[in-house]
Amino acid sequence: MKILIEIIGVALVLAGLIFTAQSKELLGPPNSFMYSNPSWTINGFMIIVAGIIVLILGIIFRIIFRYKLKHKK
Repeated sequence: MKILIEIIGVALVLAGLIFTAQSKELLGPPNSFMYSNPSWTINGFMIIVAGIIVLILGIIFRIIFRYKLKHKK
């Protein structure tokens, strides 16, 4: 479960990077609706931030879980 949260976080960051790259004309076909579209730059950055938050939460959950296992009585 904890690793799944981290995988989702990484996937969100990668998706955000792809969306941002497409909106900046660095990636993708020119006939894509995201290509050279400034609103997808903002969307991409928001997805990246959400992915980083999810990734950090996954890491925190993993640390808490390990701490509880070590100090279990």
